[in-house]
Amino acid sequence: MAAVARAVRRAVWLALVALVFAFPAPPTPRVARPIVVVAANQSFNWSGYVQGRLEKNATFHSIAATWRVPVARPHRAGEAEYSSSWIGIGGGCLDTSCKLTDVTLIQAGIGHDVDASGKADYYAWWEAIPAPLVRTDLKVRAGDRVLVEIEEGTPGLWTIRIRNRSTGETFSLTLPYASTYGSAEWVIETPVVISETTGAVTVGPMPDLSVVHFNHATANGKPAGFVPAERMELVDFDLTLIATPSLPDRQADGFNDCTYRVICPAPRRS
Repeated sequence: MAAVARAVRRAVWLALVALVFAFPAPPTPRVARPIVVVAANQSFNWSGYVQGRLEKNATFHSIAATWRVPVARPHRAGEAEYSSSWIGIGGGCLDTSCKLTDVTLIQAGIGHDVDASGKADYYAWWEAIPAPLVRTDLKVRAGDRVLVEIEEGTPGLWTIRIRNRSTGETFSLTLPYASTYGSAEWVIETPVVISETTGAVTVGPMPDLSVVHFNHATANGKPAGFVPAERMELVDFDLTLIATPSLPDRQADGFNDCTYRVICPAPRRS
């Protein structure tokens, strides 16, 4: 069993290194990445729900969801910690076995980091891999309710909208992007970090987050229809659980995402 475990860890590590070099990171931890797969339902950087083209027998051309910006607190005193809640098209698993993934990714969401002094930083952002993450001027705070939408109108032309429903302010952008439409995802993430000095690859420390309740999730303009097999847990390199999503709500268009909890209860209300 020990030999098998070592072989699995080695295979996962080689896959991670390959992914890192396929998508070079800018010199900042604030970067989202395509999924780094450990197993069918585990990842080194994502926690949430992922739907794939082969699973759903459909490609993805729009996605949306609402959620409240979580409160971010230090998990360990004295260290900088990074996280985001976001939705995206591409970059995920093509089916629930996660043996095949999509390398394109257009995404948008909310960053919630804490610095080494424990001060939290909240911001709205978007990203179109392989270009770097772009912070917007839309102001967000912990507890604000946001609606994020990504939609392809004219083929190859995408509109990203982030609306802060608590303030009434909106960010909107239309840009060209060549997607392969292979997956849709609703996740929280901690970045894969590449050291500027040593080149070492690590999972960026995840802060303690209040529960992130994704709701009213849609794909291609229809309710997402989540099923438990689409859940993805975020684990550290030693497979310690960092974040886990709940089962879907009764409408199958929402779920909770929890950090540093063994059990994440499903939402009581839609």
